[in-house]
Amino acid sequence: MEKQALDDLIERLLEGRKGKGSGKRIPLEESEIRRLCVTAKEVFLGQPNLLELEAPINVCGDIHGQFSDLLRLFEYGGFPPNANYLFLGDYVDRGKHSIETICLLLAYKIKFPDNFFLLRGNHECASINRIYGFYDECKRRFSVRLWKIFTDCFNCLPVAAVIDDKIFCMHGGLSPELESLDQIREIERPVDVPDQGLLCDLLWSDPDREIKGWGENDRGVSFTFGADKVAEFLKKHDLDLICRAHQVCILCFCPPRLVELCNSFQFVGMPCHSRLVPLSPTLHTFASHMCKIHLCTELKYVLMEA
Repeated sequence: MEKQALDDLIERLLEGRKGKGSGKRIPLEESEIRRLCVTAKEVFLGQPNLLELEAPINVCGDIHGQFSDLLRLFEYGGFPPNANYLFLGDYVDRGKHSIETICLLLAYKIKFPDNFFLLRGNHECASINRIYGFYDECKRRFSVRLWKIFTDCFNCLPVAAVIDDKIFCMHGGLSPELESLDQIREIERPVDVPDQGLLCDLLWSDPDREIKGWGENDRGVSFTFGADKVAEFLKKHDLDLICRAHQVCILCFCPPRLVELCNSFQFVGMPCHSRLVPLSPTLHTFASHMCKIHLCTELKYVLMEA
């Protein structure tokens, strides 16, 4: 995608700031979105499946098609390239403006490939976004063909990241199959999300403070894991913190070993008031990290005791 075309697309998408809350759609052409997806796919495949990132960086949870929420996050955290970003997945479905949301994110990824990062969520999967709204939005506004092109792009997204060798980030959670981080690096792309296994768990599993070990997941997919598994994983891999998204959370437990983020609360009827919440990998390093790692959330955060 040519630089001028990319800049023009970003400029049009950012015009959404002028009409926040109006629900006005941004004028987009199917042909330019197709080029955007093809270019983004090449960028994703040119980078590893397990990203190795450095602070300072803003880490953001689910967006779910809430384009005004995404713009609000950039207003608070700084528009690229003035700030570095890592998004943890679930960009589409539920909200009314999934196309604007994912297009701006992909455009920023192409323009700033070494400062702006996107991980895959469980909704970046054809079998899920076929049901929860994205397919219908693509079909209504453009075509089913465009939805398939988005699917090809989503199949190339990386699935995990490590920040400063200490903070392990993914959309879902841990997996009983995850013995080495090299297993994530070795996942071949493009790839659809399977019904079970390591890739499925990284996008689908959930923590559960009420259990020890591994448990059944009420979602009917993947597992739940207890605080003991969090502590065991962090110790084995010399990490301080797990940072994930995937759930709407309003509880807080200490000491912090696992943190959950969700940025899009409009689709569940909760108020949206964006802010950046500075957190640290562990309590004893809070002062040294609070200015380096910002976890972007719109309500509360969860810290899982381990």
